[in-house]
Amino acid sequence: MEFSTRIIHEDNIKDGSGAVMSPIILSTTFERGEDGISYPGGFFYSRYDNPNRHSLEQKLAKMENGAGCVSFASGLAAATVVFQSLKTGDHIILPDDTYFSIRTILDTMFSGFGLSYTLVDMTDHDALRKAIQPNTKLVWTETPSNPLIKVTDLAAVVAIAKEHNCFTVADNTWATPFYTRPTELGVDIVLHSTTKYLGGHSDILGGALIFKEKDQRYDFIKACQKLGGAVPSPYDCWLLCRSLTTFVARMPIHSNNAMQLATYLEAHPKIERVLYPGLASHPQHKVAARQMTNGFGGMLSILVKGDRAAVLRLADKLQLFTHATSLGGVESLIEHRKSIEGDLSPTPDNLLRISVGIEDVKDLINDFEQALKSL
Repeated sequence: MEFSTRIIHEDNIKDGSGAVMSPIILSTTFERGEDGISYPGGFFYSRYDNPNRHSLEQKLAKMENGAGCVSFASGLAAATVVFQSLKTGDHIILPDDTYFSIRTILDTMFSGFGLSYTLVDMTDHDALRKAIQPNTKLVWTETPSNPLIKVTDLAAVVAIAKEHNCFTVADNTWATPFYTRPTELGVDIVLHSTTKYLGGHSDILGGALIFKEKDQRYDFIKACQKLGGAVPSPYDCWLLCRSLTTFVARMPIHSNNAMQLATYLEAHPKIERVLYPGLASHPQHKVAARQMTNGFGGMLSILVKGDRAAVLRLADKLQLFTHATSLGGVESLIEHRKSIEGDLSPTPDNLLRISVGIEDVKDLINDFEQALKSL
């Protein structure tokens, strides 16, 4: 079956009632068999596994063409357990514009664990090679990056990492498996904040790791999920499976709207620069065109001509774009990232990050037209 058909029809829960939609299994515990030891239904305790979580993980693994999936209560919980799989003295390569909470986790939660990291421009492969140390174990990527929209050539980075026996992680939250499947480019682990496009409606918190192979690291991380218990609830798993049924319908609208809005804004005299992989002006447009299929995603950033006050005024004047954190929902959002990330952030003060929803793009463009008059 094709991609969209498989998401809808495979790995659903069937309970014998004839229900078209999968039921929600809220039970925290499951009955033992007559022998007092076995579990005929395949489930023991919901921290270990749950029918709704099992269904979700099977679907996500297939969407990313992975061997297995481990889901978590949030995207950052998923990221944290990757760092937990490292050992004292290990070194990590991070993108110089990585999502700011990744650095925060390493600087705070892991400050006493003996891990170190180096920030590298992942579009500069020579810089990446020079940054790798004898104790480097992990090369972390994020493409497109948040919020500077850099596009990493995943196949090239994986090749460099393998030369030095490093494993690779790709945060695929923005691109999603609709546009990019990192495992097919050699990436070992794919990370998702399922809160974003996979959830798609700004009403689910979750995260997931999809593995190219079920190796020792997969076993360790699966054990962390079961023992640590940072798992998504059955209801959130059910909601996410529900959202996945419309995933293929939603994603082209996000991309088409973003492309039209980016084209409009790039020509506007009050916009200094538009960062969107689909534009020919984007520095890594050729990489994106080769690596991203079906479009270029629904995220873009703009650099506004003006100071912070002008930028915040523009965000405030927009009526359809809600000034709020997060992304990937059906509604359009806009955010001034510098004020969230703080003074140490590499994000320019005149940058606004835009999550383009699935509204009529004419209305979105008209909204910017009226708001830009305030500058």
